[in-house]
Amino acid sequence: MGGTTSVEQKAGSRLVPVLPLRDTCLFPGASLSLTIDEPGAAAAVVMAVRTGGALVAVARREGAEGPRTLYDVGTLALVREQQALSPHQQRVEIDGHTRARLDLVIGLDLMVAEVTLLPEGDEGDEWGAAVEALARYLHVHPELRTFLEARRRSSAPLAWVALACQHIPVSTGMRQSLLEAGAAERCGRIGRGLEALLRKEQQA
Repeated sequence: MGGTTSVEQKAGSRLVPVLPLRDTCLFPGASLSLTIDEPGAAAAVVMAVRTGGALVAVARREGAEGPRTLYDVGTLALVREQQALSPHQQRVEIDGHTRARLDLVIGLDLMVAEVTLLPEGDEGDEWGAAVEALARYLHVHPELRTFLEARRRSSAPLAWVALACQHIPVSTGMRQSLLEAGAAERCGRIGRGLEALLRKEQQA
């Protein structure tokens, strides 16, 4: 499935199917490979594929159940691949493009949301420190480096930062707070967080 015209950043709101995520977040510039067995989530992917490939991937609040337990900010994404594993299970690959705020959610099982795209802002000088901190962290964790290299879609340094936000050992709530931050704040926080993780591991 090719093309990204369905996720071009345009002013105003748009209506897209909702893909709920459990225990993770999708960040702009990163990708996720998911096994889906919930009927509503599967229907959201099918709807996205039939209408250009776009959906909004948004995390569920930790420990919460039911359709109205989503965070308010997710990521507008494009379905890259879809593969049926069984009549009730499918494997999906999605690429994150830009953050989006859920303004209105309709539906119970299959959910559709009116979303407003959120600007990332300029990461300024913060990206350099974040990438350096990530390089030091990956030097200590070569298995994570190998995993991220296999998942990386872009050669841009910030693609590393986006993937790190998804896969370092922090809570979903912490990942969500990073997603809700603009580019500069996110880079600063991930840089400081990785340094703190390294110090904690070295002291253990």
